[in-house]
Amino acid sequence: MTFFLIFVVTHFHCYEVLAQKSWSVKYKGMGTFSSPRVSDLNGDGILDVIFGAGREEFQACDSAVIAVDGRDGTMLWHVGAKDQIFGSASLKDLTGDGVDDVIINGRSAEFMAINGKTGKVIWRFNKKTDKENWYAFYNAQFIKDQNNDGIEDILVSNGGNVWAAPHETKDRPPGYLLVISAKDGKLIAKASSPDKSEIYMSVSAIPTRDSSDYKIIFGTGGETVGGHLYVTSLSSVLKGDISDAVLLDSSPKNGYVAPAVWIDINGDNVEDIVANAVEGKLVAFDGKNYKPIWSVKVPDTEAYSSIAPGYFTEDSIPDFFVSYAVGVWPKLEWSRQVMVNGATGNTEFIDSLGFYQTSTPVVIDLEGDGRDEALLSVNIHIYDQFNRQTLNNILVILDFKTKEVTQITEPNKGGNISTTPWIGDLDGDGLLDIVYCHGTNVRKSYTFDGMQVNRIATQIPIKKKIKWGSYMGSNYDGVFDKN
Repeated sequence: MTFFLIFVVTHFHCYEVLAQKSWSVKYKGMGTFSSPRVSDLNGDGILDVIFGAGREEFQACDSAVIAVDGRDGTMLWHVGAKDQIFGSASLKDLTGDGVDDVIINGRSAEFMAINGKTGKVIWRFNKKTDKENWYAFYNAQFIKDQNNDGIEDILVSNGGNVWAAPHETKDRPPGYLLVISAKDGKLIAKASSPDKSEIYMSVSAIPTRDSSDYKIIFGTGGETVGGHLYVTSLSSVLKGDISDAVLLDSSPKNGYVAPAVWIDINGDNVEDIVANAVEGKLVAFDGKNYKPIWSVKVPDTEAYSSIAPGYFTEDSIPDFFVSYAVGVWPKLEWSRQVMVNGATGNTEFIDSLGFYQTSTPVVIDLEGDGRDEALLSVNIHIYDQFNRQTLNNILVILDFKTKEVTQITEPNKGGNISTTPWIGDLDGDGLLDIVYCHGTNVRKSYTFDGMQVNRIATQIPIKKKIKWGSYMGSNYDGVFDKN
């Protein structure tokens, strides 16, 4: 199927790029699934960019974690790994030097802490720990200090036997929720999934109202194996038993992969739960009693991307914008986007923009009018002078008030499979910066033979705090703060 996408720039005609601050950097022989994170690592007052990378699965790479200078894209440091680092970094000053350090995850039980200033590895997870067969790690969350060493510790999930055939149900060891020391990477606690199924989902955790515990959303199952969506507590994980986890939802043929969101959608000041099921279903549950609020099924799709919450309608309840894949894994060729009213569960907007990718939208109120817009990475095909299809990637803005879709970048050669853009202010000038990654192969999207990282410095003023400007939100934790 060929696709030539044209957008009419009307509503955002004021979009201009500051060329002297924008940059692009290419890397040969590698690719990325990771979404960029930012922190000032070199002390120059400009936020720098951290992301994971790698080669084909099971191949080592000497630049599997990369930090680049936010000023000009110059590499600050790089760290190698034995397999792809597909996760997105969690950031915390572990060394006490005033600079954020990097916790990041990947395949083949790759999980490490890196000194943000120097690029020196602080620790790597010991794959011989506890005589388990460890699999992929997913995005980590910080929790209160559990071992009294003065440093917040880590909650993370692990699972996914990549050697199992797609429809094999027997050779699939259970996933785990783990508590790990952020200081030295040692295992503090582990708990097996209640249904003994695999875990591919990054956890989303939130403190209880009295701060005595944490509530944790996690899911089991995968692309071709059924699973369940649960809520458990940190105290249960610490005991090594989460069999009493509350069952929220079940999916007999597919599981739950993309991270969920903690967000209040019924106005009771308690965060509710909104999550995607692989079967193309968006579900919402009350955060007090865990009863269903609404459920939306998007026909003929599967969901591998997370959820972008924002105020897209006129009421005071947050809404949700999600991009789905059309088809059945592994044959996924197109994307379909929906915006769901958070108060009612009604679908308010639907479109089909671009070829399959699992990048999650990000959200910003561009006009400062209380109505948010969504920014989305889109893969398109363009014909070259020889009438050949070439894969390109663009960024678009969706305005749900006017129903307009506006292209905001020139096409970049290559496609994006799963990396979510970061939006915010890198240099403190009050203007919007966009950081995004994509592959450079114009014939195939699922490749690890070249990638590009871009900073787009715009002249768009940031008129209010950006709450969902990255994968799992601006705080990287899957929690939407209404305040």
